[in-house]
Amino acid sequence: MDHQPSLQRRTGMGSKEMGLASYRWIGLVGLVLASNAAARGEPEIVTIDTGITRGAIAGDVVSWKGIPFAAPPVGALRWRAPQPAAPWTGVRDALAYGHDCMQLPFPSDAAPLGTPPAEDCLYANVWKPVAGKRRLPVLVWIYGGGFVNGGSSPPTYAGTDLARQGIMVVSFNYRLGRFGTFAHPQLNALREDGPPSANFGYMDQVAALRWVQRNIAALGGDPANVTIVGESAGGVSVHALVTSPITKGLFARAVVQSGGPIALGEATPAAAEAAGVAFAASKGIAPDDPHALARLRALSADAVTDGLNLANRPTTTPVTYTPPVVDGRYAVDSLAAYRTGVFARVPIMVGATSDDIGGRNGPMTLGARAIAGILAAQNVPVYYYRFSYVATSARTTETKGAAHATDIPFFFDTAAIKYGAATTPTDRAAARLASGYLVNFAKTGNPNARGDRTSIPPPLWPTYDDRRRPMLDLDATGGASVGRDPWDTAN
Repeated sequence: MDHQPSLQRRTGMGSKEMGLASYRWIGLVGLVLASNAAARGEPEIVTIDTGITRGAIAGDVVSWKGIPFAAPPVGALRWRAPQPAAPWTGVRDALAYGHDCMQLPFPSDAAPLGTPPAEDCLYANVWKPVAGKRRLPVLVWIYGGGFVNGGSSPPTYAGTDLARQGIMVVSFNYRLGRFGTFAHPQLNALREDGPPSANFGYMDQVAALRWVQRNIAALGGDPANVTIVGESAGGVSVHALVTSPITKGLFARAVVQSGGPIALGEATPAAAEAAGVAFAASKGIAPDDPHALARLRALSADAVTDGLNLANRPTTTPVTYTPPVVDGRYAVDSLAAYRTGVFARVPIMVGATSDDIGGRNGPMTLGARAIAGILAAQNVPVYYYRFSYVATSARTTETKGAAHATDIPFFFDTAAIKYGAATTPTDRAAARLASGYLVNFAKTGNPNARGDRTSIPPPLWPTYDDRRRPMLDLDATGGASVGRDPWDTAN
């Protein structure tokens, strides 16, 4: 028998009010259950600023995946600064990655995405040891992909193995392509979020770091001990964050892997606006159309992506996309900021692979050495490295060294995930060594071990200075050595 009508008569509630009351009751039950679970010390149940969330325990690591750190940037929120995530009632499961950000996936197995891309993508993921103490050091990962590809879901980016070494790992998504960098005269005139900026992907990165500051203590991390680390476009992002005037207090140290600093003139707000107008015109939206912005926001996500990825970035005129621009807030001329001392003076690790983009005279390799010298001259502790190891199964007669991005599974200690059954003991040892340096740096700001897991202590890695110019080489044998960079021909 259906008792709802009689209950409605007794309470005077309509069906809408009954539904709301039921929803609130379910939420209250969820809160009670979560409180009881927390009281029992279940580490996967935590309360953050938007509600109670449940993670998953796998062996000795607990993780939370797919936690929204901002509202979905869709509809009227497309090309807006990230807005606050909506709170929820009851207990929200955080058991799977959220969507990676909208893109045309790049046909590569370097770091294949684990989720289908979508515009609703602003999610964070957290890993920590189950038995970890409170206030763990926090490492925050920023992926690469040329600002048009990438995501937090690739299996080799999982933080499980790093968490086992006694730290907390956080990853998150940021908008890419024309969703991440876009300008248009109508958008700029609205000033919906204050001074106009085309850098929506950088806004997402700052929002994620602010989310970390608000919530990481509840999850077991130390907000005063946060290390940001990024590779390629993620490394460029780290330079932007270190030199931005609005990121004070968001991190305590930084790691740049194969990423060069932004130099003034490479991308400007005017160039981004011109690209936005050209893109709109390509969709039949005239510059003087009074409804241009509304029509642009009504385009499908596929139409905005418009085939853009690492293999298909527009090179013809008129240009319809630009990478992040120097806007004075989220991104400045990083090179000038380093040289003048106007940046976050935190310890930094910086380096590249031995066969990086452009080779030994390319921007990754030369850029890393130049930044090491500039920072050392500013009396900032800087650790300069090169990653030279190539996985056993990846070596061929054509191998010249470690290619761009091949160091990531070793710094993450996920070589066994990347190479599967072909992983060798030497591969595993190289991953333990590289990840050990990274974890030590995240813990203390010094990559040298106080008590290393390996039977043979790794070499002492000194800070860079202009006289000795020491470089740590994570070498081709799977070991490490320290000496002056043999490619440094300066006197």
